Amino acid sequence: MAESFGVDAQRYEQARPGYPDALVARIVAGSPGPDVLDVGCGTGIAARQFQAAGCAVLGVEPDARMADFARSRGLRVEVAAFESWQPAGRVFDAVIAAQSWHWVDPVAGAVKAARVLRPRGRLAIFGHVYEPPPEVAEPFAAAYRRAAPDSPFNGQPARRPLDLYRAAYANFADRIRETERFNDPEQWRFDWERSYTRDQWLDLLPTTGGLTQLRPDQLAEVLDAVGGAIDSLGGRFTMNYTTLAATAVRTGTS
Repeated sequence: MAESFGVDAQRYEQARPGYPDALVARIVAGSPGPDVLDVGCGTGIAARQFQAAGCAVLGVEPDARMADFARSRGLRVEVAAFESWQPAGRVFDAVIAAQSWHWVDPVAGAVKAARVLRPRGRLAIFGHVYEPPPEVAEPFAAAYRRAAPDSPFNGQPARRPLDLYRAAYANFADRIRETERFNDPEQWRFDWERSYTRDQWLDLLPTTGGLTQLRPDQLAEVLDAVGGAIDSLGGRFTMNYTTLAATAVRTGTS
C-alpha cells in the first residue's frame, strides 16, 4: 500500500491538506540550522512549507512517481526507502516525516535519523487525524464494507477515537527514546478545522489508504454513498483536524 499513493500524484497533491504554520515554525525555531531532510516526502507538500520558511530541503521518497512530481515543483528528491538510503556523509539540522513514518521501521528509522542529524538537530514526526463527522464517516464505513468485504480495513470502527492516534505517536516517541541518542521526546498537538464541499472531499478520499487499491467500481460505490451523505448536509461539512507530532532533539556534540 505504501507504493499505491503514487498512482495519481496530481490528485494527491491537489487534495491533501498542508500542515499548520505553527507546527512548521516551531520545528524551524527548534532546529540549529536550515538543512532539512524530508523522509517520505511524497509530492512535497510539507517540504515546500519548510522551503517557504527559509529551509533547504532534500526529500527521500520510495515511489519514483511521487518523487518525479515533487521534482517538477522544485524539490530535490532521491528515490529510496529511508532505511536503505545512503546519506554519503551528509548531515541535517532537522529530519521530518509528514504523514509517512508509519511506513518506516520505527526502530531502524530513529537510529538512522540520529545518525544523519547534527548535534542538537531535531527529529519531527507528524501527521493529521482524518476523522470526518459521523454523518459522513458512517455512510463511508457501510459502503466500504459492501464494496470491499474482504478488506482488512473493515474491522475498524467508522470513527476511530483520537486516543488511538495519540497512542501511535506515543509509540513513535518510545522508539525514539530507546535509541538513547535523543533528549526525552515531546508530543505536540495542533487543532484546526477546514470546510469541505462535496467535490473537495470526494477528490481527497481516493488518496487515502484503503481506497488507493480499490477497483474503479468499488471506489465509485464508496464515493456515491459519501457524496449522498454530504448532499444531505447541504453539500459541505466542516472537518475538525488534529495534527499530532512526536519530536526530539539529538544529544551529543559530534
